[in-house]
Amino acid sequence: MSVPAAAEAPRLAIIVVAAGSGTRLGLGVPKAFVPLAGRPLLEHALERVFDQPEPAQVVVVAPASHRAEAVAIGRRVAGIAADALTVVVGGDSRAASVSAGLAAVADTADVVLIHDAARALTPAEVFTRVVQRVRADRAGVIPALAVVDTIARRTPEGAVLGQVDRSELAAVQTPQGFPLAAYRAAVAAIVPGVEHTDDASVFAAAGHPVVTVEGDDRAFKVTTPWDLRRAEQLVRGAGPALRTGIGIDVHAYDDARPLWLGGLYWPDEPGLAGHSDGDAISHAICDALLSAAGLGDIGSRFGVDDPRFADARGEVFLTATLELVRDAGFEVVNVAVQVVAKRPRFAARRHEVEALLTRLLGAPVSVAATTTDGLGFTGRAEGVAAVATALLHS
Repeated sequence: MSVPAAAEAPRLAIIVVAAGSGTRLGLGVPKAFVPLAGRPLLEHALERVFDQPEPAQVVVVAPASHRAEAVAIGRRVAGIAADALTVVVGGDSRAASVSAGLAAVADTADVVLIHDAARALTPAEVFTRVVQRVRADRAGVIPALAVVDTIARRTPEGAVLGQVDRSELAAVQTPQGFPLAAYRAAVAAIVPGVEHTDDASVFAAAGHPVVTVEGDDRAFKVTTPWDLRRAEQLVRGAGPALRTGIGIDVHAYDDARPLWLGGLYWPDEPGLAGHSDGDAISHAICDALLSAAGLGDIGSRFGVDDPRFADARGEVFLTATLELVRDAGFEVVNVAVQVVAKRPRFAARRHEVEALLTRLLGAPVSVAATTTDGLGFTGRAEGVAAVATALLHS
């Protein structure tokens, strides 16, 4: 999107850095696009940005792979203020991403804030405090919290050397704010090869003063699955949040293969075609669990081009899916499956299937089976369909 025209450009610009990989979360998507209470972290972050009262140009810095998604999220949050939104592609480092965002800021702004999308629950009032202090002092401004823990100095081997006076220490957060022209000059003056821990250190290295305003406990950075769960609890409230999902899987019969269904081997029955064992019940459960957790689907998580899952049993997929769901901060409440097929006759082994799946998922699994009275591909005995629903809690 284009930078707003000078006549209508706001005096405040807010750069939201959302290009991080999220490696430590381990969910396979850039951190800002990881779901929190069913919506991406970036969406939560932008809601707080647009809640602050001063009109602003909002620049989102996103990975090239997720630029279109960032645009869609930004427009959804901004609504009628969507003209204030600019989305640019980030660089290989945070510094490069900030530079990309800075280049998109209109020259008519006098204050720029730089904010990490991973601090998605930062309240709007923190943005206001930073902006007001920048304008009052013409200094760099960072929100900070007093350090309440005892801090010790130690050797690399772990020996304690002594305690540090924590009255001089503070935990730094974002957004960090600066006079725009002075910050641009500070970035231009960065010495190649010199690392800076945050945006304020860049400003201070250029000889400018940096001061603090009060931060907020809710402005913590989501870095690990534990942080994500904490954020989920804050968004959902004190009680556990319930999430539902649905999954459907279909496989054709293949007489040349053994039949694995519901995690069990069924002798003297035609098998199911597929890249793995074709276990429609297990695969439908995986899709339901992933859907409820907002983690995509079995195809995107365990693609057919991955040799690890060639001919893999349903238990492999269920175990891997359960790990993803738990890493995202959820536990399984229960799963229900409806199987639609003429073969095999399910009733005799239903309880055996339920017991196995319940053990694998650590939660009750119920399975029912039906036919379609001769209608459709299942009625013609061409294959098996399974529909699963899952209930999770955080």
